[in-house]
Amino acid sequence: MATEQHSAEQQRVEQQSLEERSRVERAVMWALHNLDGLVGLGVAVVVGLLDIFSNNLSSSVTSGSILLVLASLVYASLAERKRRTVDMRRALTETRLAISDTAMVRSLSGPDVEEALRRARADTKRWWFRGGTGTYLRAVTLPECVREAQRTRRPLEVKVNIIDPSDEAACRTYAHFRRTHADPRDIGTEREWTEDRARKEACATVLAACWYRQWTNEMEIDVYLSSVASSLRFDLSDSCLVITQDDPRRVSLRVDRDRALYDYYVTELRLSCDQARRLDLKAPEQLSQEPTVSEVQQFFRAVDLPLPMSWSDAEVREIVDKALHPENPYS
Repeated sequence: MATEQHSAEQQRVEQQSLEERSRVERAVMWALHNLDGLVGLGVAVVVGLLDIFSNNLSSSVTSGSILLVLASLVYASLAERKRRTVDMRRALTETRLAISDTAMVRSLSGPDVEEALRRARADTKRWWFRGGTGTYLRAVTLPECVREAQRTRRPLEVKVNIIDPSDEAACRTYAHFRRTHADPRDIGTEREWTEDRARKEACATVLAACWYRQWTNEMEIDVYLSSVASSLRFDLSDSCLVITQDDPRRVSLRVDRDRALYDYYVTELRLSCDQARRLDLKAPEQLSQEPTVSEVQQFFRAVDLPLPMSWSDAEVREIVDKALHPENPYS
């Protein structure tokens, strides 16, 4: 008990010593910071007291002290102006950094979107996609990335995360979202987004991914199926991230790799893949260059994604056409 009291008393003494030392250090720093003003004030006080209590103080001493005080004040004014200049430069630097941070996201519209995606595909070794059914990915991104990888003989890592075509709720939700923002003239035509179309578009992307994987030595591709429909599309390459929407008339965004937001989205996209169902694309047998209906049906059974029994052979061939002979939806 006595030992604990002694220890507590020692800690209290040490705490008081630290506080006193801190007060002394603050006082010394304040004095050094305001030394010019203190010198002028000291001179003025001393001379003033001597002038009051001494009759022998000459006028030259008084005049000299006044000049000394004025010089001290001028020096203090110049020093303060210098400090303000330094503070202003620091503030301007911080403002530039803040403006640079706000510019980490660039707005894209019209042809700028296509140009940004084209540059992103030019020299990348990876492409991660997160979106709805991957129609643009299937029509433009995959063929272009594969062609560039074959030309330069460099490896290509592709991750595709789309809605699960076997999830009726996800397909229905995505179709409803697309209809909400679609052209009214598409209603009642083959361009209208329905649950059935969403399922076929997603199946076509799965088939295209596996077909390119089997016929391209340079590419390693993984497909993830999500039960959550995304209203945005994320295309991530080595150089940037491009965020687009279903309507090309809307503003899109580009985030360069050297920005913090790019790394945030890398983590987000990786996490979304971890929460989705990954298909085993190594299980299916080799697809022919122009897969037949039976090959396609067998392929989807092999990846645990059987096609609906109600689909006719013509609908299966439609999936093949969408997968291997797609049209750019925004051309």
